[in-house]
Amino acid sequence: MPYFLAIVAFAFAFAMPASAQDFSAFREGPVFTEFGAVAEIEPDQPLPANMHFMHSFDVAKGAGEDGMNRGIESAARFVNMMVLHGVPRENIHVAVVVHGAASLDLLDREAFATRFDGRDNLTAAPLADMMEVGIEVYLCGQSATAHGIAKADLVPGVKMAVSAMTAHALLQQRGYTVNPF
Repeated sequence: MPYFLAIVAFAFAFAMPASAQDFSAFREGPVFTEFGAVAEIEPDQPLPANMHFMHSFDVAKGAGEDGMNRGIESAARFVNMMVLHGVPRENIHVAVVVHGAASLDLLDREAFATRFDGRDNLTAAPLADMMEVGIEVYLCGQSATAHGIAKADLVPGVKMAVSAMTAHALLQQRGYTVNPF
């Protein structure tokens, strides 16, 4: 037991607390200029300019009360990151599959305000910007039903899927990979 405690103490001594992280090198753009901040680096795994990406994101965690849904923003970060590092925008195809508590982040501003005491959905405008450049957004129909969400309540452009599982299966058949986190 003393060895375990010593190892834990050693690990904590060298762990960097979240508050000590430096995000000053991160910036928005080049595609999404108000969200999706990334850092430019010199990678040891370069991205060829002729590279094509078909990548999907699974988002189940809701945004909470203080900002944009971070899982949905990850898709924007991916696009910004790839373009910043030389991949042409037209070679990047992204889909977001939303279910669970995150389903509520797909509500349009009116439906969101009605449900949440007049609050603004801080994900709605960025989500519309993302779909405008071709990011596909699918809502799990099972989660929508469980949360009482109708198609008319959604940010325009969000597509209803039978389920999140079905959406991922269909995207994978089209050649999309799934982000592992």
